[in-house]
Amino acid sequence: MTKELIDKYHVPAPRYTSYPTVPYWDQETPQIERWKESVQISFDQSNATDGISLYIHLPYCESLCTYCGCNTRITRNHSVEDPYIKAVLKEWELYNGLFSAKPVIREIHLGGGTPTFFSPENLQNLIEGLLKNSVVHKDAEFSFEAHPANTTEAHLQTLFDLGFRRLSLGIQDFDPRVQLIINRIQSYTQVKEVTELARAIGYSSINYDLIYGLPVQTLEGIESTIEQTLTLRPDRIAFYSYAHVPWIKPGQRRYTEKDLPSLELKRQLYELGRKMLTAAGYEEIGMDHFSLKSDSLYQAEINGRLHRNFMGYTHQYTQLMIGLGVSSISDTWLAFGQNVKKVEDYQALIHQEKFPLFKGHFLTDEDLIIRKHILNIMCKGETSWEDSSMVCSSLSAGIERLIPVAEDGLIELGDKHLKVTNAGKRFLRNICMALDARLWANQPKTTMFSMAE
Repeated sequence: MTKELIDKYHVPAPRYTSYPTVPYWDQETPQIERWKESVQISFDQSNATDGISLYIHLPYCESLCTYCGCNTRITRNHSVEDPYIKAVLKEWELYNGLFSAKPVIREIHLGGGTPTFFSPENLQNLIEGLLKNSVVHKDAEFSFEAHPANTTEAHLQTLFDLGFRRLSLGIQDFDPRVQLIINRIQSYTQVKEVTELARAIGYSSINYDLIYGLPVQTLEGIESTIEQTLTLRPDRIAFYSYAHVPWIKPGQRRYTEKDLPSLELKRQLYELGRKMLTAAGYEEIGMDHFSLKSDSLYQAEINGRLHRNFMGYTHQYTQLMIGLGVSSISDTWLAFGQNVKKVEDYQALIHQEKFPLFKGHFLTDEDLIIRKHILNIMCKGETSWEDSSMVCSSLSAGIERLIPVAEDGLIELGDKHLKVTNAGKRFLRNICMALDARLWANQPKTTMFSMAE
């Protein structure tokens, strides 16, 4: 990979967990009745066959990880747990009031924040409340994110008994210097203990989150982190580029751009990590992800079933994903809706028995076509517009923008088809951005996204 190519595509770019991306949604308050109708349509179309997915945002953390871009609330006061869970369950009741049958739960994912901030007893109350009037799909997958430093055997056993089989540990880096500056402290021993305990209990898939491009990160440090990771052999590894967005997340102002690796060093960090992971038998999946061949994520990719949503890559597709909790995003396929971002606002709206949405977007026919192309690129590495249903007015302009991308060897571009090359796998975000009609129609005047590299 040439330095010139890296430099050329080192531009701000969306992550493409949705299309349109969140900054290009309709900014007005969502039309609640129209939103409810969209939920009902999607539910009726898919619940009996695919089931639905639930994402629950649990925002609390005891300390601020300065690199983090998530919506969090920092507190050591655990009395916040019970009222928050009651609000989430009340929101779920609002959605249940829209459904024409018992919901069939295909996926549950607990994200944050730090889900293991909550006690095992409160997590049990949450999950039992969600499942009380629901049916669990025969192929259901329940997963949760956890901090290795506060995840106990009781957390693991309680959630396992409730049907959870996948665990994601946020590690980021084992280097003590990096952990100190990003305020994310956990030892290799803690990670090892949680991993081994989860496996002994029966968890079938364990993911580690690792980040390259963090402040004061070095080649020696990332090599050591990967080596330690490989000794524990997680089933999946998410190897992300650090997103530096201090204008959105003030906690990142604890350090400056001078503390971050140079573009050349960041490239070397990525290349070293990728080389070590693939040499150890991990397969590269979509963007930023690696998995063992035994894991369902790899099986989904080779079988053409890989899907990407607001929870990231998944081996299952559901048309309807309901997001519960502060700042959560729901997706009916026909529309997106996001909850308010402040805990107090969220709880106040729930107390009034109102859907706590503050922002949304109803997809046009053109949006849906571009969305399918971007999903195909992100999940399959190729897309086609041979079928007239995959053609829209803005597609031809996107194809024109892809011509120089093809000349750079990142895609193979035909009359009715494109395929990402091996060299292009690293630049999936840039390739998708060429097709992003809404971005090109309204170029941002200020920095909106993190860098692609």
